[in-house]
Amino acid sequence: MGKILAIFLALAGVTAGVGMYYLQVYHFYEEVPATGAGDVQLTARASAAPEPLPHDDFQAIDADSSPIRYRACFTTTARPDTLSETYAPYPAAEPLNAPHWFDCFDAEAIGEALEDGRATAFLGTRDIEYGIDRIVAITEDGRGYVWHQINRCGSVVFDGQPAPDDCPEPPQGY
Repeated sequence: MGKILAIFLALAGVTAGVGMYYLQVYHFYEEVPATGAGDVQLTARASAAPEPLPHDDFQAIDADSSPIRYRACFTTTARPDTLSETYAPYPAAEPLNAPHWFDCFDAEAIGEALEDGRATAFLGTRDIEYGIDRIVAITEDGRGYVWHQINRCGSVVFDGQPAPDDCPEPPQGY
């Protein structure tokens, strides 16, 4: 009887593990259809407002289960050095991993390109959702990547602390 119970528990554990893996890596993600010029935006230094960036080959994924699961890839003819004159930089950019099947987005390679200067990160949209910024990184060869990242205000508030004085007031429920 003990062996049967042990086998049952082992099978239940394996089934639960496989189920959790599937849910995290595949189930919650959905492709985001391209809608046009507004798919990729950079925040202008002068107006602090997002402006569309001309792009091609847009592909993106997102999940309702978390505001930081958004990932996108695109190409552009715009060059980072030219864009840096007009658009707000994002010096604390840290690309987040994407599911392995979304193979255009390699967070490690993007991070290395940012570190060694082959890519530049820009603020796409501040507070796309409270405490979450949309970041756009563009490489010298015109490949672009987009992800959501927790900003300074979100980091403090999501940790259960009151919002710093220079941060917007969080919505109810935070």
